Amino acid sequence: MTTENAQTLILKLTKDNYDSWYIKLKAFLGSQECIEIVQYGYDEPESKKVEDTLQEAEKQVLKANRKKDNKAKTIIYQGFDEAIFEIIASVETSKEI
Repeated sequence: MTTENAQTLILKLTKDNYDSWYIKLKAFLGSQECIEIVQYGYDEPESKKVEDTLQEAEKQVLKANRKKDNKAKTIIYQGFDEAIFEIIASVETSKEI
């Protein structure tokens, strides 16, 4: 399974299907190894200046977390119609969504 296939696997959220939508979305996020980012989030540096002071290993972890977060957001977005998307479009992280 790849993120490209998410559109066909993720149901659109409606007023009547939240429980099944949530279970299926959570399972798909788990299969894509990004459920932890959605559940727990990650620490984003306060500024570019702070980010520049990170050790190389910390920078690699941050890069991996950002990638997982973007992957999770892409998957989650697939389950929203335009009206819901407009509400959450300004949210920064998958955990906040």
